[in-house]
Amino acid sequence: MGEHLDPPFSRFIIQLIEQQDIHKVLFVTKSANVKNILELPLAKQVIFSFSLNSLPAAERWEKRAPSLWKRIDAAKKRFNKGYPVRIIIDPIVPIKNWKQYYIELIDMILKNFIPERITLGSLRGLQSTINGTKDRSWTIYLKEYSNWGKKIDFTTRYDIYSFLIKHLKNKHGYENIALCKESIMVWEKLGMNWKNIRCNCLL
Repeated sequence: MGEHLDPPFSRFIIQLIEQQDIHKVLFVTKSANVKNILELPLAKQVIFSFSLNSLPAAERWEKRAPSLWKRIDAAKKRFNKGYPVRIIIDPIVPIKNWKQYYIELIDMILKNFIPERITLGSLRGLQSTINGTKDRSWTIYLKEYSNWGKKIDFTTRYDIYSFLIKHLKNKHGYENIALCKESIMVWEKLGMNWKNIRCNCLL
């Protein structure tokens, strides 16, 4: 947002937030534009979170976003600069061969850097969002109603999370995992304590 302005938004907000030590700013982004931030001294009150998806889902439904590889490279550059970098894999879509594609995504991330936190979230859609979109092909996966709009059915969501969490832990020894906008039932069935939630947007 505003990275082509003078001054760029990131430079403005970072310099502002660095004048104190009470608040932090969390950038949740798909942007691969890291030039302005990398030119600044390392900021202590800044956290970056990159939104990523499987390659087929990104190519189909994130057409205006930078490519998956560019986003991972941008995240890696900020990690190498010394910033805390989080990843949110959301919305996970149970497309054909989803296991293969989301494993490839996770392996690609952890091959390049170790995120401070990985948050998983499944596809959901408020009715207002569905009404306002031209390509509604993704809505075929939405089977249940919730406080966050229509969602993938409970069993499929559980299968997705349990499979990916097991892969993160067993292959990569990665434990700092959370869920985004999920029900208590899902947290508990996965054996995760929802009372200790430390998901993407929380310190």
